[in-house]
Amino acid sequence: MKVFSTKDLQRDNLRLKPVAWILAALVAAPASAADLPEKEKTLGEIVVGNKRESSAKRPYLRNEIAPVESCTVEEFTKSGATNINEALDKRPGVAVQVECSICNARFISLNNLPGRYTTLLIDGVPLFSAVSQAYGLDSVGLRGLERIDLMRGAGASGLTPDALAGTVNMVTRRPVKDEGMIEMAIGQYGSRRLDAQAASAGTAGAVTANIHTNQHDSVDGDDNGVSEYTGYYRKLGGIGFFVDDLGGFKLKGRIDAIDEKRNGGALGTDYDAIKASRSGNPFNFSRGAHASPYADGWVNPVNGSKVSYTDGRTGLSEIIFTQRQSAYVTGEKRLGEALLNVAVGYARHDQDSFYEGNIYKAKQNQGYLMGSLKAPLAGGVWTVLADWRYEDLRSQARLPDGTPANGLDNYTFRTPGLGVGANYALFDEQLEVGVNLRGENHNVYGTQLAPRVNLLWHHNEHANSRLSMGQGYRAPTSYFEQDHGILKTLVIRNETGGVEKSKNLMYSFDWQDGDWKFLGNAHYTKLDKLAYLDVGATESVLRSASESVKVKGLDMQLGYQVSKSLAASLGLEAAHYDFPVGTLAFARPDRRIYLTADWDSGPLDIFVRATWTGPQNLKKFYYRDEQHYNFDGSAKPDKSPAFWTVDTRIQYAIDKRWAVFAGADNIFNFKQSDHDGMLWVNADGAVDVTHIWGPNRGRFVYGGLRFEI
Repeated sequence: MKVFSTKDLQRDNLRLKPVAWILAALVAAPASAADLPEKEKTLGEIVVGNKRESSAKRPYLRNEIAPVESCTVEEFTKSGATNINEALDKRPGVAVQVECSICNARFISLNNLPGRYTTLLIDGVPLFSAVSQAYGLDSVGLRGLERIDLMRGAGASGLTPDALAGTVNMVTRRPVKDEGMIEMAIGQYGSRRLDAQAASAGTAGAVTANIHTNQHDSVDGDDNGVSEYTGYYRKLGGIGFFVDDLGGFKLKGRIDAIDEKRNGGALGTDYDAIKASRSGNPFNFSRGAHASPYADGWVNPVNGSKVSYTDGRTGLSEIIFTQRQSAYVTGEKRLGEALLNVAVGYARHDQDSFYEGNIYKAKQNQGYLMGSLKAPLAGGVWTVLADWRYEDLRSQARLPDGTPANGLDNYTFRTPGLGVGANYALFDEQLEVGVNLRGENHNVYGTQLAPRVNLLWHHNEHANSRLSMGQGYRAPTSYFEQDHGILKTLVIRNETGGVEKSKNLMYSFDWQDGDWKFLGNAHYTKLDKLAYLDVGATESVLRSASESVKVKGLDMQLGYQVSKSLAASLGLEAAHYDFPVGTLAFARPDRRIYLTADWDSGPLDIFVRATWTGPQNLKKFYYRDEQHYNFDGSAKPDKSPAFWTVDTRIQYAIDKRWAVFAGADNIFNFKQSDHDGMLWVNADGAVDVTHIWGPNRGRFVYGGLRFEI
């Protein structure tokens, strides 16, 4: 298949066949593929019917000027992933960061940066925020997707300047025929899952529908009565549609709804009983690593006295109910030699939370409008873009004594933006250049600029180098700190003095020849004015760090097709962190190793993944402003141990429609609670819930049945 480039657009006065012209324009788009709808992507994956190109043969990077990695539906199916967090975890340069050992708020971390700096998009439409990502990503399903595109780096696109770490774009798939799928699975800890998907496709368009339900009990690994793995019950459903021609527009869109209930801390799902239990001691603090000598309390690390626990099940429980509805439509239309793109989207997010006796309720609306025009101009391909983003937050809160604390983190952001970009091919297409500049007029923080430059050098038919430089900004909010069980204040003053800013430089080298493929990345990010919440008893202050946060890293992936049936890969990652106290709040490893093996022969598919996590400097991340202590009064270790986790999934196709599968995550049952409790005590003898460095659940075995038509 020929892939058209910028040079093709310039040839023959653009007298190409219409389909070829559109393909050429899409390849030359200045915005990154990680942030544009699927129609704006080059064909990095060939699909004929439902048969896909082998993932072992597929390049690590898509054929774009910017370094865009893809996780395909084949890859996350093999690993047994059920949501976007599980699909992207354990990849070089990508991790899922747990930021609370009780509520298990999780974010996708790119280049080892805080997860709130990653922007999630669906078909290029940004409808997620720090509020909706904290718990919402666990409820973002994978059905109906073609792939997930990843682009790392600040200012990664002309659409999302607030993506200081990069973007994750979920690209939906237009069905080419009528199809259906039902998958059921059961597992340990009361795990039950149902996925169903159906699609009707015709010559004029297609409609898809999917439902997903998933439940899992809380897991208490050290048997002290306080869970480390949050129990949940999730329900989500969605309808997707594709219209091939409506007044010249090609449209695609989705309507989705999510409903999730989760509970961490005290075990069980009797939420009312947990909330009502506000006295006495239902837990056993004499269980687990470095446990207390007392079942009903712990040792004060300063004077050795006993601290009695009397706050009931409420005092160490967090219950969060989340509801979310979203809808969007994207479209494209040819206007002579130009290509018009439009998008509109809306999301409503509601969170009803109970944090250790504190009540926190948040409602958020997000809106998005976008229009862009792309056309050949002055020997290149230029794009102009205008969009408008709306985001608000309205919260109500009540402290355990009944004191109201409403509107602590309220905000309303309205952000119109303009962008311009150009792509040029130089030196007989050996060098491709993409330049973007975006300006926004933020209603609170004023005018902001986000430039981005991407360079692609084709060494030969097998090897390429990419150099990307960019800058982004993010309007700080107090939500990401305020919601994590630290609702202990009546006033929050914003003294940040400006936006958070990120500057990023990233070099990528990819090579592929025969059965071998390689991708290496080197990146440097400097974050200025990183926002953090300085919590006080009655008044808290949202501040900006006076020093920069700097993160440097190297990562690589090497893949080899060992035989027709067996593919293997090796990944390595190393990072260095330089940051002031209180800014990077959760421990991160300096080194990781990733190993995978995929055996696919006839009806049998066996996938194995092993991940080594190196020691983490707990003192640097956790103790520089406050030492953490165990329940027995001893100090927490300065470093965590290195550990392996091994996951596997086996699927056997009984025939073309029926398949059975079984899998096990964390086969060797390594969990943090066997070595170091996730709860900790400060110098005043108060307990907290954010000492996290290892798996919060041990071995998990599951199995199921899949039916396709």
